[in-house]
Amino acid sequence: MRETSTAEIVQRALRHKTVVPGFNIPYLPMVAPVVRALRDANSFGLIMVARLEWEKFESRSLEAVAAEYRAQADRRHTRLHLDHVPVIDEDNLAVDFAGIIERALRAGYESVMVDGSRLPLAENIACTARVVALAHAAGVPVEAELGAVLGHEAGPLPPYEELFASGKGFTDPEEARRFVAATGVDWLSVAIGNIHGAISAAAKGQKKIAARLNIAHLARINRAAGVPLVLHGGTGIAKDCILAAIGHGIAKINVATAIRQPYEQALARGVAAAQEAVYAAMRAILRDELEIENSAAILKPEEGT
Repeated sequence: MRETSTAEIVQRALRHKTVVPGFNIPYLPMVAPVVRALRDANSFGLIMVARLEWEKFESRSLEAVAAEYRAQADRRHTRLHLDHVPVIDEDNLAVDFAGIIERALRAGYESVMVDGSRLPLAENIACTARVVALAHAAGVPVEAELGAVLGHEAGPLPPYEELFASGKGFTDPEEARRFVAATGVDWLSVAIGNIHGAISAAAKGQKKIAARLNIAHLARINRAAGVPLVLHGGTGIAKDCILAAIGHGIAKINVATAIRQPYEQALARGVAAAQEAVYAAMRAILRDELEIENSAAILKPEEGT
């Protein structure tokens, strides 16, 4: 029987108003408990790594994560995704984004993300279209970002309530319409009040800012974009906001801080203890926060899960 593609799974999540979670891997031993939790919950999710996680944490490389994924993967419950490959990174340095995407395609990643959100719109369109051409030639869907999902930059954020009230950095619906049409991108990461977890050594262990989402603005983006939408910075957002967002076009949600911090906090007791902390956090996220236990039966029913 033909295996269901990642693109089909995310489209099915959109249609059924459920969500595909993606779990970031800043430390290689996290792959095993993430996969085990997805399997035990009969859920479906993506194993992901972003460039900053091999540059600033300990996932080593996109190839190392792919190898660990292949060692642990349960294809009934997982696929492999390349998260944030920035064109301009959090330190304002230019990145060989196309070269990284090409490496990921060779390594077997089944979906990829290019992030040109720090660029002017026309440049973001041009860079995203370049990646779409590369990835689509290999049959791989592409995610991009429009708007400013803050949190990875150096230095403190402006007060969150000020950001939310002003709508600073929020994705513009008409720009989203133009961006999707011009690039052919498959999924669009949007800014609607969500923020990334801090990655600096000084702040990465701190409790993440409690964020909320402008659902009315999301609905306008959803109508304009016409593709599955993605919510980055999923940790710390109120549950009612997340569930409402899933009903208005969010078909993929990224989770990082909520499983990274338990791993880091338990690591003093050894890798096995840290892995168990990740597993416990995963089960709570799947059951209580996203309410997607048994989602594999919805997203991949023809495979008997």
